[in-house]
Amino acid sequence: MSRSILLQLARESIQEVFEAQRTIDKKTLLSMHPLLNEPIKTTVNIYLEDKLRGSWSSEDKSLLESIIYNAKKSAFEDKNFTPISTSEYLSCELEILLITPDGVMSEKDKSILKTHKFEQIL
Repeated sequence: MSRSILLQLARESIQEVFEAQRTIDKKTLLSMHPLLNEPIKTTVNIYLEDKLRGSWSSEDKSLLESIIYNAKKSAFEDKNFTPISTSEYLSCELEILLITPDGVMSEKDKSILKTHKFEQIL
């Protein structure tokens, strides 16, 4: 099962900070997924061992910009937590909440370490 584009975007946003370089091709993503241009209120939550480790919300950005911004802010600038470490990043789960007029949609991603262990078993 493949990771959704939104969860992949959130993960890549955090990786950009660790790698200190921009790797996300926004122009290509926007051309392939026009919905990413829409303004949608989002929240990105980070969980470590089922406990909240970071969270950030925004509502005045496109879906693309919101996911990128919120992922980085929740990982590195949530005032309730220290910035996430690389080992925590590899073990954390990400959750994206989309707040729409029809209600809240949620999607959660397993940790990178759990995903890779599972894929190795298969």
